[in-house]
Amino acid sequence: MLKRAFAEFIGTWFMVGVGCGSIAMGAPGWLISISFGLAVTLAILALQPISGAHINPAVSIAFMRSGHLEKEALAPYIAAQLAGALTAAWMLGGVGETQLANNVSMLQGTAVEIFITFSLMASIYWIVVKSETHVSIAFFVGGAVGILAYFFGPMTGASMNPARTFGPNIVGGFATSIPFYSLTTVAGALLAAEVYIRIYGKKQPQD
Repeated sequence: MLKRAFAEFIGTWFMVGVGCGSIAMGAPGWLISISFGLAVTLAILALQPISGAHINPAVSIAFMRSGHLEKEALAPYIAAQLAGALTAAWMLGGVGETQLANNVSMLQGTAVEIFITFSLMASIYWIVVKSETHVSIAFFVGGAVGILAYFFGPMTGASMNPARTFGPNIVGGFATSIPFYSLTTVAGALLAAEVYIRIYGKKQPQD
């Protein structure tokens, strides 16, 4: 379990470091989206055989619900993911926090984050069912992250990931928005898990 948790730490650290690092460098929105998508792709390519490369507490919670992750692994995974995100954010000085745009209401933001996290998690389930190689999974999921970030980033920051918000918002002084992003992203992921269970049934964890 230690090896798996460390893989989640490294993967989440890398994702936040690369994605928020592009923000720190002043990259335009399209390049920031590509950076997050590419970071997710590379993390999955390198770490999926070790831990599954969830690098996202909402994904881990959904996978636990659908039976893809054993219950006893959930706490170590989430702790490692939050620690990885916090480390990357500290190294970047808290750049890249997620906040609602001024013209986006709380209700709109809630709908957006639930929708995009549901879409991401649904795409993960779809490719896991359809593909037998982690290479195709990596590029598909990374592409989904990049596309969703590009279209919805200007509205909510396109978190889709409690850890991605947790690190930068803690270090950057925006901790009050963490509960909002945590609840909406987990809700979206769990909604996708329920759809998966209705279609395929609950999987029995292998570990």
